[in-house]
Amino acid sequence: MLAQHIELDGVLLVDKPSEHTSHDVIARLRGMLRTRKIGHAGTLDPMATGLLIVLVGRATRVSQFIISLDKEYEGTIELGKTTDSQDADGQVMETRPVPDLTEADIAAAVKGFLGDQYQMPPMYSAIKIGGVPLYKKARKGEDVEREPRFIRVMSWDVLGYEAPRIRFRLRCSKGTYVRTLAHDLGTKLGCGAHLCALRRTATDRFNVAQALTLEQIEKLSIPEIQRKLIPVGEAVPSVAL
Repeated sequence: MLAQHIELDGVLLVDKPSEHTSHDVIARLRGMLRTRKIGHAGTLDPMATGLLIVLVGRATRVSQFIISLDKEYEGTIELGKTTDSQDADGQVMETRPVPDLTEADIAAAVKGFLGDQYQMPPMYSAIKIGGVPLYKKARKGEDVEREPRFIRVMSWDVLGYEAPRIRFRLRCSKGTYVRTLAHDLGTKLGCGAHLCALRRTATDRFNVAQALTLEQIEKLSIPEIQRKLIPVGEAVPSVAL
């Protein structure tokens, strides 16, 4: 009974499963951890898996500091098909033949995306305009004017190519839409493309190898979960609560 009164504080690294929104994960954890003071630092799309940084108790106050950290991903892009959401969850909008490309051709094209740039956020995103998320407008068939956002792509490596799919590893700044990079690469290659798999492997020094699945967390007691939490001062040393 005493465990029910433990107030949890800290950062929990979770390996998000596919077909779950980040909100879904938080909703499940709220019940498991028996707390209402919980959130996350950096949304993952439902299709995506991997590192979701969950903030519990007082750690929710450092959300802005962790969100601002650089991210690393691994994923797969499929050439020849564009979708309205720019990923595999969307409706196919156009199909084109894939040219005879080599891995070197793709690597050369990818280099053009490195560095500082402005990226146009997709319509299927949680960005709010006039208080309404863009994805709600997109579902109604609306196309709203939106402001490009500054991003930085530090590295984008092609890990393999078996037509029509490209495997890659990416390191980028906060706010980068990986599915938009995939879409834009398809445009550059002249055949269209969409993101068909994505996994966040790291956020700065936090790695998915340290993360727990929801199933693993479910089997832990509250005291055991407490021991898994990274103290706020350790997670964000420069911030004093």
